[in-house]
Amino acid sequence: MEWNCSPSCIGSLPHSDPVKAVDFILKYLDEIPSWPQLPMTGFQENMYIQFSQNLPGTKVDKENKRVSVNLLDYDPEDIYMKIISEDADLFPLPPENFSGFYEFISRDLPSCKAIKGQITGPISLGLQMTDQDDKPAIYDPSYAEILRKNLQYTAIWQERELKKKGERTIIFIDEPYLSIIGTPFASISPADAVSWIDEVVSGLEDMKGIHCCANTDWPLVMSMNIDVLSFDAYDYGYTIALYPEEVSAFLERGGCLSWGIIPNNEDALKNTDCASVISHFEQLVTDLAGKGVDKELLLKNSILTPQCGLSGLSEDASEDAMKLLIDVSKAVKEKYCLG
Repeated sequence: MEWNCSPSCIGSLPHSDPVKAVDFILKYLDEIPSWPQLPMTGFQENMYIQFSQNLPGTKVDKENKRVSVNLLDYDPEDIYMKIISEDADLFPLPPENFSGFYEFISRDLPSCKAIKGQITGPISLGLQMTDQDDKPAIYDPSYAEILRKNLQYTAIWQERELKKKGERTIIFIDEPYLSIIGTPFASISPADAVSWIDEVVSGLEDMKGIHCCANTDWPLVMSMNIDVLSFDAYDYGYTIALYPEEVSAFLERGGCLSWGIIPNNEDALKNTDCASVISHFEQLVTDLAGKGVDKELLLKNSILTPQCGLSGLSEDASEDAMKLLIDVSKAVKEKYCLG
């Protein structure tokens, strides 16, 4: 698959109406549309709440905006039976937490390169969920395994549903907390991080992506069983150029870089135009090409997106960000004769 700097988005939008949100996606993204996460509809669509709903013993604290589990008092029997069955139909996305998803799959979608979906990753979800002692649930081996298996089958279920709407899919693992692996803030080994991500995506039949919106160990991430690496190129693009050999190997095995090159804050958007974004992107590409990365392969195996979700913007500003994204993608395609 040649992506040719086609535009897509990360996931979240500022809209509170799922109909308007999906209209917005389909208005702009006809090559790689994505179902929208809508945290402005309520805390039930927070990315951590969404993907903890099928887990046993969870308690959502809307006032303090957190999710927890009492590891001394939960019944794992039901979810263990579901996991043992290996039946992904037992792990659907709850409609009350996924208004954007269900609105999206109710539509007739255009013929496209791929349909993008997403789940919250096991590391980030496990670090955000706390136990009865206010410690991250990821450090409890039994519950962490349940969490990973729940995400694995949820991802499989989502992929199957999206494949009813289009031939090709990409399921992204959203892992903002990958940036603290190897630091004192997360007692998780790099080997475990790779193993856990690979476990979650192991049942997917089509393309697998990962998104991290901060600087992290990119060679570690590119060693995972993923096809698309989505990163914040607007602020951290220079860090990718530190690893030209790993980038080349990733691209040569069919990997794709998804460049978060459009700013997702209103102040930056007001001071950014198409020419400046293209200049920034071209400099990043030139840095990699100057270190031996095949420039033609790099451009063909690239997607362009905002640097992260757009839910922190106003609806008007999100429109500005998406228009800028489309203009940049179109200009890059034309300049480099990309399909």
